Amino acid sequence: MAKGAGKKNADPRTIVANNKKARHDYVIEDVFEAGIVLSGTEVKALRMGRASLIDGYATIDRGEAWLENVHIPEYFQGTWNNHSPRRRRKLLLHREEILRLDAKLKEKGQTLIPLSLYFLDGRAKVEIALARGKKEYDKRQALREKQDMREAQRAIRHRELLS
Repeated sequence: MAKGAGKKNADPRTIVANNKKARHDYVIEDVFEAGIVLSGTEVKALRMGRASLIDGYATIDRGEAWLENVHIPEYFQGTWNNHSPRRRRKLLLHREEILRLDAKLKEKGQTLIPLSLYFLDGRAKVEIALARGKKEYDKRQALREKQDMREAQRAIRHRELLS
């Protein structure tokens, strides 16, 4: 038997939060994985699976990347040293990545949005994307394409049932 043959190829990531609306509202151009600096009560709240990326975004300020407006609720067993739910959190990226992102963010219409928050080997990571906002007609066209694909799949299934 080959080494590791009996094991599943499971994703080593433990997903805490996803930003499902991001792919609908933005055209994703590039994706980065960044570490995130957290306090102890934030880590405990995340391990309970509580976080919201909906209004979150990332910025570059004085050569450092920051994650802003991401909601990690207070740890319910935390004491007086509990964290603020929407505080600014530092992102850990390589210097070259920060410089490249800073240059891209200066272009019109570019923004950094969080796609997912997860644990990888016990460390909290955030997947951020360099994105450009979609126009309203782009969103309608994407919905129409999705609906057309769904109808085509339904027709294929119906045809297979009749055969």
